Amino acid sequence: MSTFSGLNTAYTGLVAAKAGLDVVGQNLANANTQGYTRQRVTTSGVPALSAAGLFSGGVRPGQGVSVDGIQRLDDAGLDSRVRTTSALSGYSGTRAQTLSSLEASLNEPGTGGISTSLQKFWSAWGDVANQAGEPAPAGVLLGQAGSLVSQIAAGYQAVDDQWSALRGQTDGMVADLNTAATAVADLNGRIRSALAAGQSANELLDRRDQLTGSIAKLAGGVVRPRDDGTVDVLVGGNALVTGTTANAVSLAGAPRMSGAASDPVRLEWAYRPGTAIALEGGSIAGAVSSLAPADAAGTGGVLAEAAAGYNAFAVALAQRVNAVHTTGATPSGATGLDFFAIDASKPAALGLSVVPTDVTGIATGAPGAGGADGSVADAIAGLGTGQNAVDKQWLAFVVRVGVASKTEQQQSDLADLASTAAANAQLAGTSVDLDEENMNMLTFQHAYQGAARVMTAVDETLDVLINHTGIVGR
Repeated sequence: MSTFSGLNTAYTGLVAAKAGLDVVGQNLANANTQGYTRQRVTTSGVPALSAAGLFSGGVRPGQGVSVDGIQRLDDAGLDSRVRTTSALSGYSGTRAQTLSSLEASLNEPGTGGISTSLQKFWSAWGDVANQAGEPAPAGVLLGQAGSLVSQIAAGYQAVDDQWSALRGQTDGMVADLNTAATAVADLNGRIRSALAAGQSANELLDRRDQLTGSIAKLAGGVVRPRDDGTVDVLVGGNALVTGTTANAVSLAGAPRMSGAASDPVRLEWAYRPGTAIALEGGSIAGAVSSLAPADAAGTGGVLAEAAAGYNAFAVALAQRVNAVHTTGATPSGATGLDFFAIDASKPAALGLSVVPTDVTGIATGAPGAGGADGSVADAIAGLGTGQNAVDKQWLAFVVRVGVASKTEQQQSDLADLASTAAANAQLAGTSVDLDEENMNMLTFQHAYQGAARVMTAVDETLDVLINHTGIVGR
């Protein structure tokens, strides 16, 4: 066995220790980098060379250490769990935020809510009943009626504006999804090339994992790894990313809530328009479900159902008041007059209006009872109370929205807890531990020093053999 082999053994120790120090330095430098996964150098012992012959020297030690690679300490199972819980969190969070904003727009309970305006409206009818034919209470009634009509229209318009805003936000989400998919496809190519060349692609893998996590948050993407280091990302069972190809998606459907019934908002493949993608989770799925049209069962999109609730209340208010008002007579004796009108060309909540403009158009008493009779006005004032009160329909609508908002918020909180727990479990294994890295740094430092000392010892031994053999005693 050549004495020079000891130098090579010591050299491999220097290389391995230096590689370990480099990896420790990379970990420490990225201790606060979001999405960074800690790394470890992987080594293996080099076996002894087999040799036979006169100078084989018998049993030989190994030939040092081999640096096999730099391992990325990730966990595929935890990564999948993070993506799954993130998709559920994105879906529930979007729906909860939508319902929370809808509930806030009702202003219930509060002085600015429709409930308060209804109370003032019925009270004004009571005052008119007590002073039938007088212009002052009639003016107050018309003012309260106009305020109530305006509030109903404003409530409906707030829902319509929220629908349009969410539609615009969803467009932005879809753009982000396409951008992330394109980036994943690009990273797939770079990772494949790096691995084929025997290089480390750990940092590229970190960036790709962040992007696939973003895709899962947006659209519930499922990641399937390939043997060449690339991944396929599936959305709705079809490939959003396959290899180095990204398939774009687009948001289709009506740009306004008024057209959603005939042209619902949906996510489609750009290369296959007309076919909706069946999303399994994510913020886009939550938004699309919130933008869905109303249905007969009342289980459609939350915003369209809210708009339908405003329309139904406006119709009920007009019908109930008109049903009594048409039976009465104005101070001048006119009968069969409506108090409210609804423009059929508009949604009922926006088309609702007050017909009378002054006291002469308000039917306060029974026909033939004289201008001082307030029996009809008193009957209308009573519509706000009792078992079949108009107010109860509005209260039922408010309760439905409140219960749905509370339920969705609870679901969102639970989904966030699951997502946070999964992310924490992932971080526990992938994040950099400064104490551990400092210990590793000392370990590799001492290993480097030891390998250097071995090399020095071998060098001194060789020096004796080369320069001092045969001169003993001179």
